[in-house]
Amino acid sequence: MSAPQAAASPTPLNIAQRSEQSAVILTVDGVLDAGNSGELRDSITKATFDEPFGVVVDVSGLEVPGEDAWSILLSARWQFETRPEVPIVLVCENRAAREAITRSGVARFMPVFPTDKGALKAVTKLTRRKVHRGEAKLPANLTSLRESRKLVREWLTSWSKPGLVPVALVVVNVFIENVLEHTNSDPVLRLEVDGPTATIAISDTSSAQAVRLASPPKGIDVSGLAIVDALSRAWGCVPTSSGKTVWAIIGPENQL
Repeated sequence: MSAPQAAASPTPLNIAQRSEQSAVILTVDGVLDAGNSGELRDSITKATFDEPFGVVVDVSGLEVPGEDAWSILLSARWQFETRPEVPIVLVCENRAAREAITRSGVARFMPVFPTDKGALKAVTKLTRRKVHRGEAKLPANLTSLRESRKLVREWLTSWSKPGLVPVALVVVNVFIENVLEHTNSDPVLRLEVDGPTATIAISDTSSAQAVRLASPPKGIDVSGLAIVDALSRAWGCVPTSSGKTVWAIIGPENQL
């Protein structure tokens, strides 16, 4: 009988860091896989710690096995420790890869450019925009439902976005309900308003990903995430070092 084979060790990534125009530039080479994705996520997160002008991640030399794998970059954006006010942008010389990044939804939060020059110019523009942010850690009990709705209403009203309140309340209620039903976590609520859109994000400590269930063959699909899908521009779930973050983007066209 042959000896059992040892589990393959994670493939190392080469991540080089330099500074340019007060921004941190990370250049990543290697093959992205499940074993080293955390290394990339943590490197991007740490690059925001000193609050640089921005973080530019050059992924031109990164080999990604499948289009969905690009979404690991979003986990750095939604890490609890990441400085949300520090813009993160991507550089990728390969046009097909840039298109894949865009299709994956990553570019919604991390714009992608073909050159460092374009990315640094974008960082300058992004740091000048006015983004409103609110964050709160809530208890792992039913009072979080009422408190999250109260906070979302107060924040959006104070930021002159009352038209987004009705849909935002539905979305945050679904997300908090899911955390309370499926985890033992204290949910962390984050709300960001950037121009006409708002992003609602809920983080928890469970690694189980939020997945929309298949629609029933007959009748109306009234599952929580089906409602979020119908009411938002986009939504998703990304793993983080402490669990996961579920997010949704809503705009003025999203109405009840």
